[in-house]
Amino acid sequence: MAKGAVVLLNMGGPNNLEEVEVFLKNMFADKNILTMKSKILRKFIRGMILFTRTESSQEIYRQLGGKSPIVNHTKKLVTKLQERLGEHIFVDFAMRYTPPFASEVIERLNSKDIDKIYLIPLYPQYSTTTTKSSLEDFEVCYHNKGADALLVEIKHFFENEKYNRAILERIKESMYDAKYRDFDIIFSAHGLPKKIVDAGDVYEKHINRHVRILKEMMLREGIDFHEVHLAYQSKIGRMEWLTPSLEDTLKTIHNRGVVIFPIAFTIDNSETDFELNIEYREIAEELGFKEYRVAKCPNDSKLFTDALQEIYEKMQV
Repeated sequence: MAKGAVVLLNMGGPNNLEEVEVFLKNMFADKNILTMKSKILRKFIRGMILFTRTESSQEIYRQLGGKSPIVNHTKKLVTKLQERLGEHIFVDFAMRYTPPFASEVIERLNSKDIDKIYLIPLYPQYSTTTTKSSLEDFEVCYHNKGADALLVEIKHFFENEKYNRAILERIKESMYDAKYRDFDIIFSAHGLPKKIVDAGDVYEKHINRHVRILKEMMLREGIDFHEVHLAYQSKIGRMEWLTPSLEDTLKTIHNRGVVIFPIAFTIDNSETDFELNIEYREIAEELGFKEYRVAKCPNDSKLFTDALQEIYEKMQV
């Protein structure tokens, strides 16, 4: 009987087209996403978003086969990590905005008489909008369910060498038939409203530090791209977001190929498979790029499994 559990946390994605509205409704009910103090205003804005974005979002997932790829990738990762950790540690995952929700996972853990739960949010860099939100959600559900296991959590892992080697592996895979010097690489991070950063969110600092780490590792391994860039994607609304945007960055690169690595994601999802691979590809083609490539996220790779095993083992100290 397992006495401990590792739970991987992520934001989730629709498992079918009917869940698209559930995903949007839960995301924009999150006070860490819509940060205004007024619940009435948050509810109004959420309603407007649901009205204007549900149908277009369903079309995105329709083009991805009717669902987000994030759950299947995560299931494969959980299976590999479970095999690695053995029968004494139960491995599961919980999503923030779509099933499986934290409440469902906690019920499973309670039935197994788990005495210690290790929470690993699958966000490499810390942000209130992702890491804090997922941890808070799990902890609230955990206390509501009357669980009495000890919770141990980690808040970021972008400095983990095995994880960064998993990133380099994906970059190499995307460049298997090309010369690095013929390409620029853009580390594309999910955008964030500037007001959230100004309020103390460390996400931008973590992103900048992560890019520096990866640049040093690439230099040591002879991965010599023509130039290395950092940009931000996924901006919505009129407020000021972190810059430079990915589109503006693409406009500064001329007569070369470009490869994009989604530095803020560990698991492929609609922002990688649709936004980067389809929408921004169209922009790159309009700009006349010779080649436009998108590296895969670590997903269920061996190196990422290695990293998670190491992270879990260090959490026991």
